[in-house]
Amino acid sequence: MMKNTLTVEETITINATPAKVWEVLTSPEYTKQYMVGCAAESDWKAGSPLLWKLEHEGKEIVCVKGDIVQSDPAKYLEYTVIAPGMEGVPDIPANYLTVKYTLTPENGQTVLSVWQGDFAKVAMGDVRYQHTVSDGGWMDTLTKIKVAAEN
Repeated sequence: MMKNTLTVEETITINATPAKVWEVLTSPEYTKQYMVGCAAESDWKAGSPLLWKLEHEGKEIVCVKGDIVQSDPAKYLEYTVIAPGMEGVPDIPANYLTVKYTLTPENGQTVLSVWQGDFAKVAMGDVRYQHTVSDGGWMDTLTKIKVAAEN
C-alpha cells in the first residue's frame, strides 16, 4: 500500500548556463536575492551543514538550516531543511523536509526543476505544506533565480 505524499514541484527555463544557475543557487550574494534576504552558507559537499542566515538589527539569525545530501555541481543539488524554532515542530531529523534541484541543459538554456517534500512525513506537515502552497509554491523563488542568472 502506498502512503500519501505531499510535495511541491516546479520547473522553469532559464536563459543561462547550468554553471551560472549553480552559482546563483549556491553563492550567498545571490541567495539573498531570492531567499528573503538570507545568505546560504555551506561548502556544498554531501554531509556538510547548510545554514540560511539573515542580518537583523545587528544580529545574525538562522532562518533555515539543514544538511547537504547530494551535490553534483551544475547538475544536481539535494539538501534537508527546517526552520528552527517553528512552534510545534521539534528540531529532529524526522521533521526535516528535502529540497532537490535538477539542472538540465537544453538548447543553450537551463531547465531548473525543484522538488520539496515530503510534507506528509513531518510534524505539522499539512500546515507547512499549505503555507508553502499559499505562498505560491516555488514559482516566485524560481522566477527570482531566473532573473539573477540572466542578469
